[in-house]
Amino acid sequence: MNGDDWLVDTRTSYDTVAVSYADQIGGVLAGEPYLRAALALFAELVRDAGGGPVADVGCGPGHVTAHLHGLGVDAFGIDLSPGMVDVARRDHPGLRFEVGSMTDLGLADASVAGLLAFWSLIHVPDDAVPTALGQFRRVLRPGGPLLLGFHVGDGSRLKTQGYGGHPMRVYVHRRQPDRVAAWLRDAGFTVEAQMLLDLDGSVPGAALFARCGSMRA
Repeated sequence: MNGDDWLVDTRTSYDTVAVSYADQIGGVLAGEPYLRAALALFAELVRDAGGGPVADVGCGPGHVTAHLHGLGVDAFGIDLSPGMVDVARRDHPGLRFEVGSMTDLGLADASVAGLLAFWSLIHVPDDAVPTALGQFRRVLRPGGPLLLGFHVGDGSRLKTQGYGGHPMRVYVHRRQPDRVAAWLRDAGFTVEAQMLLDLDGSVPGAALFARCGSMRA
């Protein structure tokens, strides 16, 4: 894959499946108590850090953004796919959603109190992850919490179909928590905690909690 082809493929794929995806995962959090617990902890960390706007980066159809809003968090969503953003605005009309890329966030420095990337780094190739994490650190306020959720494992696979049988072309990357934690530290974050999820399932998950330090001089 060359240059930013993965961005084009990801945007096109999720534009194609946006409506079907939203229909399939709309109520997923209701059956995921550990994910809800992780989100509740994240919301508490945001409040303890002083509160303020929180970016849900790679928000998809906005279900997690809406859940955070229900927890009292001033959450807004950003997604690469205009189709996903359209669906998020349709389903959650009272919330803010915008199109954007995690590798080039259109947010001011130190402008958000917290940032969430919940299973949205899974399509980002290894060589672009440091860029995304650098953007996360740039826009987070010093002391602001970060929550990353991702598939645990090794290797990548090309997904060519999904969510109602629609064609897709996205690579799905599985990663070990230690590797993601090392990337976070290299980007200037302090890693505070991790949760491992569905350990006996076919695709385990992880949630890493980190905190943004002061910007380097």
